[in-house]
Amino acid sequence: MVSDFLKCLAVLASALLIGAVGSASAATKAEQTIGLGNASNSYPFVVFANTDLQQTSSSIERAVVITHGIKRNADDYYATGLKLLSNAQVAPGGTLLLAPDFLEKSDALASSNLPLWHKGSWIQGEASTLGHSGVTSFQALDDIVGYLSDRKRFPALKEIVLIGHSAGAQLMQRYAVFNNQDAALQHVGIAMRYVISSPSSYVYFDPSRPQNQGFAPVSSTACADYNQYRYGLDQPPAYLKAQNLTAQQLFKRYASRNVTYLVGADDTDPNHRVLDKSCGAEEQGDSRVARQLNYVGYEQFLAQKWQIAVHHPQFEVPGVAHDANGIYGSQIAAQRLFPTH
Repeated sequence: MVSDFLKCLAVLASALLIGAVGSASAATKAEQTIGLGNASNSYPFVVFANTDLQQTSSSIERAVVITHGIKRNADDYYATGLKLLSNAQVAPGGTLLLAPDFLEKSDALASSNLPLWHKGSWIQGEASTLGHSGVTSFQALDDIVGYLSDRKRFPALKEIVLIGHSAGAQLMQRYAVFNNQDAALQHVGIAMRYVISSPSSYVYFDPSRPQNQGFAPVSSTACADYNQYRYGLDQPPAYLKAQNLTAQQLFKRYASRNVTYLVGADDTDPNHRVLDKSCGAEEQGDSRVARQLNYVGYEQFLAQKWQIAVHHPQFEVPGVAHDANGIYGSQIAAQRLFPTH
């Protein structure tokens, strides 16, 4: 009897969570395949979503895109996103939650018609090499943003929130720096917001790195390529190179964007098993907390150097290490990311 009662409670709790962000029927159809790209280069892409994406929705005013980590477990991140929106008491029906899946050949959902990346190459914006080849993960994010901002699909959309955690945050931080979508979206009444949590590294705008006091170029020859992409702007990807921006212009654009940084306060292990330990990453700090705080300080260093105002809020989630569910399941994350409903 007790066992049956506990099972009933679990079912009820699950139903309440789903009900906070969409109907139960929508949740059962979370895994979907959508068409991205354009007429000259269209391709299917696997996502998890709380809305039937084959239907036009006039009620969706906000889209939240949550990007997975190195395990490419978009289904788990979808569940984490549901918990975040439930904790934030986001109004049901008005928010689309979408978790894209950057797949590799070995993944259960992989198929030959999908873009498939090689060994985490999607993290730094590289192109798919198998299946539908030639799609960079930056382009895939552009296409997802284009899909969401299509007024024929979502005529009432006002905001797109792009969230990345861990490996997904490495991709998202670089995308927030490199993409040229914001201005066009603002012109049609859609705001973009970026949430960067617990990445192993960041892209720096010049050769300066954190030193004992302030920021300065690295003098040691032991890490001669520390400023090459993906850690700096030397040898940038074609996606950025085509825009012909100086580092100062790039920083000015990034400084104007709505970016929030967060990290688990206990994510301080310099030997964490999936922490980037390459010398380019090590020059940014010894842990994810240190690297994030250093980067926030670096932004202020550049703000003074180039006389460009920047305000990108940063906060830590107490009692949490490197755990997406712990971060986005916290009340502080819900309150800080969605302060009004």
